[in-house]
Order: sequence, then structure tokens, then C-alpha cells
Amino acid sequence: MAIATWVRDELDQHGIRYEERHHADAYTAQQVAQREHVSGHRVAKVVCVMADDRPVELILPASRRVLLDWVRELLGARHIRLATEDELQAWFDDCEVGAMPALRHWRGVEVIADAHLPSAGDILILGGTHRDAVRMKFDDWFRLVQPRVELLSEPDEPREWEPLD
Repeated sequence: MAIATWVRDELDQHGIRYEERHHADAYTAQQVAQREHVSGHRVAKVVCVMADDRPVELILPASRRVLLDWVRELLGARHIRLATEDELQAWFDDCEVGAMPALRHWRGVEVIADAHLPSAGDILILGGTHRDAVRMKFDDWFRLVQPRVELLSEPDEPREWEPLD
């Protein structure tokens, strides 16, 4: 398999050096990190939300999860929710659902990167399929995407529940 053609074209057009990576099927960004033998902190995942019925693209490390209430406050929205699978299929019709590359997809749609993304070294983004990824310098990715940067996540760790007394 290969990364989505539009992803390759976007990177080539901007003169960004990158490495295509291929692995066994992975359906979460954490699985991609495992397949590629890298930290989940270095794999950027896309979470699309609807804030007062407008799409917003959030980009965060695979090792973290979005704080929806916090993002709602950041955006000054009354309502926020995760985009549905049907909405994702409509917007990202050029890639497999759940394998959206952490790039700017739509003109006029806000892109917010989590401040916890590592800013030094390489970053791995999904390549548009469940079998492909792209490795590039974080600085190159940041210059290309030009996201707003905010704190918008917490560690994605299993929660230990304390018994009630």
C-alpha cells in the first residue's frame, strides 16, 4: 500500500522531506505507534469535533485524549461533540475513516494542535490508510499546517476507580 496521493502531493509541493512507513493494519493511533515501534507521544492523531455545528480539527499525540469540555470553553462554543463516522466519511472521502492525516484539510476550518505534541525531532502522522504513515520533522509539519496551539488533552491512561466508602 502507499500513503494517500494527496498527502504525498502536499508534502512534495512544499518541499518537505519525509519517509513513507508501512505496517500491518492499525485502527488506532496507539496501534500505529506500536507497529512502528515509536512512542505514542510522537504519533499525531486527528480528532474532529463539531463545535456549534462547525467542524474543528484537533491534532494531539496518540498517547493523549481530548478534553471536550475544555475545548468547548476554548472555542467559546455552546455545544461540542465528536464528529460522526458519516461526517468523517463525507469530509475525508480521500482516506480511510480513522486514518486521517494530521494535515490541514479544509479551507476555513480551524486546526488546533495540542501543546503536548513534541516540538523537537520527528513526528509520525497517519498516511490516509490503516497501513501507512509518514515520518517527518516536527518543524516541517508545523510550518506546513500552521495550527493554533492550545492545551486540550489529558493522558490516555486506564483510570483506576477508587471504591466508594
